[in-house]
Amino acid sequence: MNNQQHFRSVKVVTADPSALGLFGLAMVTLVASSQKLGWTEGTALILPWAFFLGGLAQFIAALLDAKHNNTFGTTAFGAFGLFWFGVGMSWLILSGALGENLQAIADPKQLGVAFVGYLIFSVFMTVGAMGTHKVLFFIFVLIDFLFIGLSLSSFDIMYEFSHMLAAISELLIALLSFYGSAAAVLNNHYGQVVLPVGKPFGPFKNQQ
Repeated sequence: MNNQQHFRSVKVVTADPSALGLFGLAMVTLVASSQKLGWTEGTALILPWAFFLGGLAQFIAALLDAKHNNTFGTTAFGAFGLFWFGVGMSWLILSGALGENLQAIADPKQLGVAFVGYLIFSVFMTVGAMGTHKVLFFIFVLIDFLFIGLSLSSFDIMYEFSHMLAAISELLIALLSFYGSAAAVLNNHYGQVVLPVGKPFGPFKNQQ
């Protein structure tokens, strides 16, 4: 008796999460840069945007990118989403919201060390961004400058210059991320190039 087995392949289709992730990045960097540039004061009302847009929105985008088997997108959105959760918690500690004991023993230079770690991460992710598109590449270049500024200012090195470098870089990240998010939505929605983002470039070619 000939037994025949039939297999059905089911493809689960998920939307491109980069629009959500870039919008989350755009919102939190826009609000945060307003404080660094002196347009607003304090970090209290940056916290909701840090947790929900910078953190949660990017982390959701990371989980969805994982379903696309996109290692780069998963790592980028996941790492930066968790970064904003970490920064938000750091601001809460420094403000005394989590208790005076934690506030008293907090060393802001440890935040500077974290910025150096993220600078290292951002540099090799910038190399990876060459294989995506030019808008994302330049976002990562600006993120590199942001972490250079944050790292230097945290250790009080050329503070006025490094603080302004971080502030301007963060504002430009926000503007370029808004563009990238809009391009991801409109280009996909209309099935044509509404907002160009540029082709991959660089010495490395994607072999997958």
